[in-house]
Amino acid sequence: MSSRETPQGAARVTMIDIARHAGVSKSTVSLVLQGSPLVKAETREKVVAAIEALGYVYNRGAANLRGQRSNIVGMVINDLANPFFAELAVGIERVFHAAGYIPFIANTIENPKRQGEVLRSMSEHDIAGLIICPARGTRPSDIETMAQLGVPVVLAMRRLAGPRYSSVTPDNLRGARRATEHLLALGHRRIAFFGGYSDMIAQNDRCGGYQAALVAAGIAVDPMLVIEGPPNRECGQNAIGHVLDMAVPPTAALCFNDVVAFGVLTGLERRGLAAGRDFALVGFDDVAEARHTNPPLTTVHVDTGALGERAAHQVLRMIHGDARPEEFVSDVDLVVRASCGAATGRLQ
Repeated sequence: MSSRETPQGAARVTMIDIARHAGVSKSTVSLVLQGSPLVKAETREKVVAAIEALGYVYNRGAANLRGQRSNIVGMVINDLANPFFAELAVGIERVFHAAGYIPFIANTIENPKRQGEVLRSMSEHDIAGLIICPARGTRPSDIETMAQLGVPVVLAMRRLAGPRYSSVTPDNLRGARRATEHLLALGHRRIAFFGGYSDMIAQNDRCGGYQAALVAAGIAVDPMLVIEGPPNRECGQNAIGHVLDMAVPPTAALCFNDVVAFGVLTGLERRGLAAGRDFALVGFDDVAEARHTNPPLTTVHVDTGALGERAAHQVLRMIHGDARPEEFVSDVDLVVRASCGAATGRLQ
């Protein structure tokens, strides 16, 4: 007998059938059945109408087994093309594999719409937990549905305003401030900041640390030296070209991340200039490639693998019943290499 048939042979209506009939996701049907206030009245009416039309009977006994989820955990990454997030994913996967869980990984390419589709798919697979690096533009409500379904959620690298979720992030403000103080100690007074957007909390923190260091040194923040853009190589190339054409160009820059800094290295080379000799450059993250660039990149070191492991352990703890949110901020330090024009080493 089919698992979807009653003893009398009649097909049993499932939530998937209701979802298809109403033109919504399975997770939306589940929310309606739970009486969640997150569902719009119009959507709720469509789901109720589908339930009545198909004769669906809610199996509350089965619903009470909700805690017995699958051994699949979701990993939603905003940009796997960035080596930093690839390294983070490796740390996450290492812990889940050891614990007997299967990672379901998805790359959202910084697209909230794609992210929404991924989350709906994961909710329909009854994932046991979720680690998400939110795409730019993510609203707290975009992931609230997962929490309402009882899925443990941990934010990685990017916090969100609003409801308090467990999270793992590096100390962005301290790292950026320390990097800027280093450039100031080398004698630079016109220092630029490249990359990221002001609607990103991580960018606010990193740019905020940069600005705090300047103010503490008695240097006014010049908004013309803060160049926003996507955190990729193209942004770095465009930004360095822009500031070098200024009447009084900066002599140094802190980048939102290493990938932006890699673009700056390319932009400098195309002008016949070299980082560390003609322009002081600092990145942020310390991905593996940073030590192999020409010249090697001075950067704020983040223990990426350890952060990934911490995020995975947080999810496992929540899966096993500890619902207390934990906002973990890891320490950072500055790795000085040739790109800033100073003696190399590691500064705390």
